[in-house]
Amino acid sequence: MSPFDTPGAVADGATLTIDLGALVANWRALGERAGAEAGAVVKADAYGIGIEPAVTALARAGCRSFFVARLSEGIRARAVAPEATIYILNGLMPGSCGVYAQHDLSPVLGSHEELAEWAAFRAETNKARPAALHIDTAMNRLGLWPGEGLDFARERRRDIEAAGIGLVMSHFASSEDVNDPANARQIRAFAEIAAAFPGIPASLKNSSGHFLADCPSYQLTRPGYALYGGNPTPGRPNPMLPVIGLEARIIQLREVEPGTQVGYNGRWTAKSRRKLATIDLGYADGYPRNASWTDTDTGGSAILGGVICPFVGSVSMDLIIADVSDAPPEAVKRGASMTLIGGPLDLETVGAGAKTIGYEILTRLGRRHTRRYIGL
Repeated sequence: MSPFDTPGAVADGATLTIDLGALVANWRALGERAGAEAGAVVKADAYGIGIEPAVTALARAGCRSFFVARLSEGIRARAVAPEATIYILNGLMPGSCGVYAQHDLSPVLGSHEELAEWAAFRAETNKARPAALHIDTAMNRLGLWPGEGLDFARERRRDIEAAGIGLVMSHFASSEDVNDPANARQIRAFAEIAAAFPGIPASLKNSSGHFLADCPSYQLTRPGYALYGGNPTPGRPNPMLPVIGLEARIIQLREVEPGTQVGYNGRWTAKSRRKLATIDLGYADGYPRNASWTDTDTGGSAILGGVICPFVGSVSMDLIIADVSDAPPEAVKRGASMTLIGGPLDLETVGAGAKTIGYEILTRLGRRHTRRYIGL
């Protein structure tokens, strides 16, 4: 039993199994592919699997650099990785420098104001860790314009030194689409930036960036989604190991006649006599309501006895109804577990069934499941 497992009980309706051994294997595979140091993006509670177990497993395996979105996440990561470098991607909030120093965290700076505030703080104390400098080469979201970055590198080097910049980085906008010409433009733009900061490590590759031809690895890569089993190469076989599995138990079985309406607002109607199973899981557990299956729209599915069973009606707060008519009769019983994520229902398939993406499926994983960690 892992120290991160949540207490189980006979009455628990759903179990989330998280394979930390697969997480580490994915991290190692990406590092080997890049031929450079691989960091790990563990924002959003490590994409839903838990910051503490994820960072603990990766740090034990040798990961030295972690990326989170917010200070609160960085503080949690620091508690289990005292020696790591931990970057806060969402920038420097005004007045927060002291918190960074207190927890040995590194801000990712992306504006003149952030650079000035961090440099002024560093001038007053020697406790601050090196920061990262974010150059926006396509997203128009966070970061300095490339021209601004070059200006700092060529004309305002003292400002860079005062801010203690230890990493220069940018972020792909479309790396999952190998045919998008934006990728080549970003690679060229960042190459000029990296060359303008000699002696400072650089980072560009995200998960899908590891599979882009002609993309330099530089000194550090930043995989996220792929670490957790998401496919970084959409439309091609997934090169990553699955990390999570989600199962929920059947609470009740019933048979309905043709014409019977099911679920809130009767949005699904039986076309023939069907056997239905009510599953102990709903959108309060993080499973999207958009996975509802109605008379006019398809939705999500679960697996019972090796058979994919479509949902019927709306996904409700605590329950989902599935059509188990085609499942093996011996598998259809009260208390049996149905697979909602796992096997052919990978993250991409589940995301498509809920009209969203696998990233959202991962990061919405609820805390009501019994959590079982393996491979630590």
